[in-house]
Amino acid sequence: MPKLNRPPLPLTAEHDSPIPMRDGTILRADLHRPAEGGPFPTLLVRTPYGEGTFRMVPVVPALEAGFAVVLQHCRGRGGSDGEFRPWLDEGPDGHDTIAWITAQPWSNGEVVMSGTSYLAGCALQAAATRPPGLKAVVATMTPHDFHDGLKYHGGAFALGSALHWGTLQAMLGLLHAGEAGQDVGAGFGAILPMLGDPAAAARTLPLSDIGGIPWWQDWISHPERDAYWQELAETLRHDRIEVPVMHVAGWFDVFLSGTLENHRRLGGPLVIGPWSHTSQGTGTGRLGFGFFSSAQAIRLEQRQLAFLKGEDTGPAVKIFVMGDDVWRDEEAWPPARAVPTRYHLHSDGLLSPEAPAAADPVTFTFDPRDPVPTVGGPLLLPDPTNVGPQDQREVELRPDVLCYTTEVLTGDLEVTGPVSVTLHASTSAAGTDWTAKLVDVHPDGRAMSVIDGIVRTSVPSGRHEIDLVATSQVFKAGHRIRVEVSSSNFPRFDRNPGTGRTSAETAGHELVPQHQSVFPDSFITLPIIPR
Repeated sequence: MPKLNRPPLPLTAEHDSPIPMRDGTILRADLHRPAEGGPFPTLLVRTPYGEGTFRMVPVVPALEAGFAVVLQHCRGRGGSDGEFRPWLDEGPDGHDTIAWITAQPWSNGEVVMSGTSYLAGCALQAAATRPPGLKAVVATMTPHDFHDGLKYHGGAFALGSALHWGTLQAMLGLLHAGEAGQDVGAGFGAILPMLGDPAAAARTLPLSDIGGIPWWQDWISHPERDAYWQELAETLRHDRIEVPVMHVAGWFDVFLSGTLENHRRLGGPLVIGPWSHTSQGTGTGRLGFGFFSSAQAIRLEQRQLAFLKGEDTGPAVKIFVMGDDVWRDEEAWPPARAVPTRYHLHSDGLLSPEAPAAADPVTFTFDPRDPVPTVGGPLLLPDPTNVGPQDQREVELRPDVLCYTTEVLTGDLEVTGPVSVTLHASTSAAGTDWTAKLVDVHPDGRAMSVIDGIVRTSVPSGRHEIDLVATSQVFKAGHRIRVEVSSSNFPRFDRNPGTGRTSAETAGHELVPQHQSVFPDSFITLPIIPR
């Protein structure tokens, strides 16, 4: 009978330990460390989501790896005092917390940080202040900029995720204020209807009528990357980050572009799995990718801890290749051997590497009163099932969705790297959106989404670059490749009213139907890996 012969590890824990910031605000943290030995390096994790987030932090593995662990609530959240201001205070607060840790008798003067999403942003923002003692960061699924790729994509407002995250943070703020003895009845009166019926909230026009979210008016009234966003960008200066950073991304994560850009700017190991923002398991959306596709299967947690200890020996880049459903090590991202290949959008609906002869454009009418619904993709919406690869056949029946499809593939075709669509198109409206979606059509007819993008324009006619970010997808023999083109993806993105004004300024009765034309010299650029 096996005997593990594991000795006990005595621990010391402190709950709600006060940590003073430079302005006198007290932030509170839970401290965990071995009761014997030391001093220890420290893993710091900072969260705006309350105590429940801490249950997902690998505290025991970190302790077993020799770390002390500090789990801190951001200001205005959990047990911490102060007012929560998204992204503004995380750099200096992280800096001050690291200074406090390194001054403790149980600290050896070395701190590392990790986290996912906003928590990873906290780590990168702290790193940008260059605090003495910070040695490494693991940043998982986090944006590189607070305007581009977070609140706006291709110029369109990321309505669904902004509304979802904003209502969550508003609720957490009200709970925090209520615990401090403040009257929060009016605040809950504004926010509860949106929590109960987020679909109705998303259809509100003008968007400026949405209340209850403290920062909402700032987000919607600054569609361009102006001084408001630049001030926030100064809190995440990549050129000031000197510590090594490991990056973890998901092919179906809302912040895939941000994580890839963080990696491009900062270097460090990169891992990309077939995951969404909230799951690193074996399946996403309507597809399963096999047991070995999960983060647990590749021992990602163990590798992250090894990286934080300075002991990582893993590959520079590790990606999951969907379709083949295998992990593959790469020397760099994107793979240099990928060949950018144009597939042209023919007026008869064919998608082909052959350029079309001159032909008339394909036309459709987009009515923003009946937008194309969001079905799958890199999402962060209230419905956790509407994410990742989803069957697009019902969407493709709409008259305002154009489909361009290859012949049946006679052999496997691997697409790994950045993907974009160049659309030559025109509109009758004062402003419009152009959307594109890459789809894997299975032999049984399922049209499974791979990745999508959007661009907003006020130009009546011209060429528009739609960034679909990136993927690693093998389109198998017997499958077909499809590109969908339309003018909305709602509520992932807000509707373009067609008025030349934003949806923050336009009432529902002012929405303008948009008569669209897509010309046959449009194409998608696929990075094809030779086989």
